[in-house]
Amino acid sequence: MGSVTKTKEWQALRAHREEISGQHMRDLFAADPDRFDRFSIDLDGLLFDYSKNRITSETKSLLTDLARVADVEGWRDRMFSGERVNNTENRAVLHTALRNRSNILVEVSGKNVMPDVRRVLDQMRALSVSVRGGIWKGATGETITDIVNIGIGGSDLGPAMACRALAAHGKDGLSCHFVSNVDGADLENVLPRLNPETTLFIVASKTFTTQETMLNAAAAKGWLTGALGDDAVAKHFVAVSTNKEKVREFGIDTLNMFEIWDWVGGRYSIWSAIGLPLAILIGMNAFEDFLAGAEAMDAHFCETPLEENAPVLLALLGIWNNNFLGASAQAVLPYSEALARFPAYLQQLEMESNGKSVGRDGQPAPAETVPALFGEPGTNGQHAFMQAFHQGNRLIPADFIVVTKSAADLPVHHLALVANAFAQSEALMQGKTEAQAREELSAEGISGAVAKALLPHKVFPGNRPSNTLLLQRLDPKTLGMLIALYEHKTFVQGVIWGINSFDQWGVELGKQLAGNILPELVSGHSIKDHDSSTNALIDRFNRYLKDGE
Repeated sequence: MGSVTKTKEWQALRAHREEISGQHMRDLFAADPDRFDRFSIDLDGLLFDYSKNRITSETKSLLTDLARVADVEGWRDRMFSGERVNNTENRAVLHTALRNRSNILVEVSGKNVMPDVRRVLDQMRALSVSVRGGIWKGATGETITDIVNIGIGGSDLGPAMACRALAAHGKDGLSCHFVSNVDGADLENVLPRLNPETTLFIVASKTFTTQETMLNAAAAKGWLTGALGDDAVAKHFVAVSTNKEKVREFGIDTLNMFEIWDWVGGRYSIWSAIGLPLAILIGMNAFEDFLAGAEAMDAHFCETPLEENAPVLLALLGIWNNNFLGASAQAVLPYSEALARFPAYLQQLEMESNGKSVGRDGQPAPAETVPALFGEPGTNGQHAFMQAFHQGNRLIPADFIVVTKSAADLPVHHLALVANAFAQSEALMQGKTEAQAREELSAEGISGAVAKALLPHKVFPGNRPSNTLLLQRLDPKTLGMLIALYEHKTFVQGVIWGINSFDQWGVELGKQLAGNILPELVSGHSIKDHDSSTNALIDRFNRYLKDGE
């Protein structure tokens, strides 16, 4: 297929947009009492309501036609079968194999990867049981009370998000901490609260050379050995890596190195040994429930017709809002404090995957790709940026994520939280007409010139799209389903935009240039080999540093 924008399916959607441009969602709801039933999917404890979008049945049909002409199903099958769909790095993409709980054969270059996957899962179980059961002892014979994960990007965002989300399922007396930023304040905010005798560090770096991670790991090692001596490293550090030589050189026993493979991308790696902090916190049985939830979403994605396929429809609605209705941003709003880190996790998942302007074929991408994604837990977002959703002049679609049963023992708080979530989605859809605003002002006793002046400020256009994902509870299985839903959404959008969702060359340029600049900061002398702004900033930084000594 050539450019997706040249297809008759894309052109049909453009024409359809013009046809329904004058329709308002509140009228669509008024005309169709079964709209929710027709535009929602119930997935065993996860309800996906997409009825509050500017769509009709024809829109849905045209969007699924677009998915078929882009060969979403074919690309899906190639990914699951182990083909090298990451063409720029010549790699398979098999995060789905990590949660394959069946006996289905999964091959890469003729090798079945499942024995290796199961071996690492068994290794994770052994460590989880050992730490949780007090069998693992530190250098002084104390049991472990604190886990510190040192990683960055996918080696941090996934486990940090999941450990916070499932903290209510964690073991009493065991805490997880996460250090990712090369800003020393990140590490220094964690270490003073810990006892080196009862702390276990997980260093997560595929190559064991990632600058930020290894700087933090070296500092953590210095903190530990300063208190317990050099021999303590083997009792207080484990690694998630492929580089045995570097792991051994660091002082970690390679028996405590958990393998990860090149067919697992960082932002898709929570299902691998990168999820070790979560497996220790909640226990391996619960971690396997987490995998099972993702596997259930995989099965739904692979087996369900596009018209009722939740990840496909979530992706297509994003395409519709972005490429046809002009939205350049997407909000994810978890009405759950436990999911506070979920928007940040999705920022990497979606924006690093699909933040591309070049297609798989090396030609310019045919359409606008990923929108800017942001979010904040409700109700905080309502008092920050949601004014712009309601009355701003930019279209910002929103995904509301609501949990039915709260882990907190404050039921009235939870009902108020959920009421706000449902009210926000209703307000975005309905808006408030001029007649309604005038009636409100009259009821408040405001009339005449004052009412006339206030009236424009009281009108809300509505017709703002949103999805609502209602989870029966936030447990390992439903969290696994939720993450996999967004993974597949991201993949489907990449297929339609014709881009490779699994490389991240844009991340590398900044790292390369930082490697050139760092020696100039260490030495205090710029080599003047940059643009005038960067040269001046290096010089001024070095001068400020010297003046402050």
